[in-house]
Amino acid sequence: MPYYESVFIARQDIQTAQVETLTGAFAEIIKANGGEVKKTEQWGLRNLAYRIRKNKKGHYVMFNLEAPAEAVAEMERNMRLNEDILRFLTVKVDELEEGPSVMMRREERDNDRGGNSHQSRPLRQTRAPREASSQE
Repeated sequence: MPYYESVFIARQDIQTAQVETLTGAFAEIIKANGGEVKKTEQWGLRNLAYRIRKNKKGHYVMFNLEAPAEAVAEMERNMRLNEDILRFLTVKVDELEEGPSVMMRREERDNDRGGNSHQSRPLRQTRAPREASSQE
């Protein structure tokens, strides 16, 4: 069976428990249609790049799936019908990524650097003003 990565964004005003319920419902759709959810990651409440249906933030969730195309199409159909889902994207991949995704590793990388990357850069040096030449 083919592999897929699917990410959806849920509205900001629903509770985390409701997001977990949505995640479970979509996983059940995949299982009922002969697929398997290999991994689920909740990326939490994050800022959106632009407003979507009057929302500035959204709950992000990622699935790694091994499922037939029909199961993925049914999951996407249900995502379209659900008013709590702002956006979703499903991509077919050659193989599933082992371990945490890039979004989850970002926190580890920032901690290894000692915080945010902009905080660890040295401050820009300014030049001292030139002294007036004393040639008369």
